[in-house]
Amino acid sequence: MQKDTLSSSINNYISINERKNITLSGVKKIESFDNEEFLLDTTLGMLLIKGQELEMIKLDTIEGKVAIKGQINSLDYLDGKDSNKNGGFFTRLFK
Repeated sequence: MQKDTLSSSINNYISINERKNITLSGVKKIESFDNEEFLLDTTLGMLLIKGQELEMIKLDTIEGKVAIKGQINSLDYLDGKDSNKNGGFFTRLFK
């Protein structure tokens, strides 16, 4: 079995500048995004970013880095406990 090289070689790093710009590393996949939410699969789990007028300004799939601009309102790592609230995360996502 082949080990996931991205998860073992890239740390999960988040930098927020004045709630207007966010830079992340350790991103394995962008699951979904729009101007109010980004759902990212990171080396530490699923990360939900909420805000207003969000826009991806940089994507480096080789390095696992993403930069987003807009008004950042919240960051939430989703785990088993959180995803079961209110019918589960994906149930709420696809309403």
